[in-house]
Amino acid sequence: MPYVNIKITREGATAEQKQALIQGATQLLVDVLNKNPKTTVVVIEEVDTDNWGIAGETITARRARGE
Repeated sequence: MPYVNIKITREGATAEQKQALIQGATQLLVDVLNKNPKTTVVVIEEVDTDNWGIAGETITARRARGE
């Protein structure tokens, strides 16, 4: 059973966007690895920008500077 974990920052992804991610990841496993979509699990985790860092600083700080 394939399991895909997608982590994104919590910045307003819509239900429709999440559905597209789930469908796309499932289809990718079908196309590339010939996996059964009925047994493919996709989980999306949303992480607060205060809890996600790049280059030693939070995404919150980077967004505040316009990055």
